[in-house]
Amino acid sequence: MVSTKFIKQLNDKYKIKFNNLELLEEAFTHSSYANEHPDEARDYEKLEFLGDAVLELAVSDYLYRHYPKLNEGELTRMRSNIVRTEGFSEFAIECGFQDEINLGRGEEKAGARHRKTLLEDVFEAFNGALFLDQGMKAVQYFLHLTVYPLIDKGEFDDSRDYKTDLQELLQQDGPVNIEYVTISESQLPSHFVVELKINGKVQSQGEGHNKKAAEQQAAKKALQNLE
Repeated sequence: MVSTKFIKQLNDKYKIKFNNLELLEEAFTHSSYANEHPDEARDYEKLEFLGDAVLELAVSDYLYRHYPKLNEGELTRMRSNIVRTEGFSEFAIECGFQDEINLGRGEEKAGARHRKTLLEDVFEAFNGALFLDQGMKAVQYFLHLTVYPLIDKGEFDDSRDYKTDLQELLQQDGPVNIEYVTISESQLPSHFVVELKINGKVQSQGEGHNKKAAEQQAAKKALQNLE
């Protein structure tokens, strides 16, 4: 069962109070648990299916309204960067979803609670459940507190590959040693700090919600300095 503590956290931190707690419970129920408790639980797979579409629509709407200068191709690339599920696991951890997942005994022993793909599924399922319970307005409000601030920081706008551009610029006259070193990382909330070294000398630092975003930011800063 979803804990009372988590229900309170949803209300306190995100102003979310589910009308139908069965939907919330379903969003956190893995098929392994449902198979062991067929009379009391349904798994999240259908909610995950719905949540995937809900997230794509919500993000598309946000980008369309807040980035009017971007063309269709640029909007599509940015949306793809945001809704590809590999980043959702970090949001799931930050929101406290990890400890609430109902797992079967075998999956629990196998460490599935820490599996990124499972956390990504749960994040989508939660948004599907929230949509059914309270509509798109509630989903948008939740994303305004979790995902959208990172969009506005530019962490998903990697239509330009700064790392590749930097490498090509530096290696025009021969080999150069380029190294990205993670100097800090945390999971709650997910935050990485990366140091960029060129031939052993620190050139810049980057921050981001994952290692890739931090490296891109470090490369972008180095390019700006060099150009």
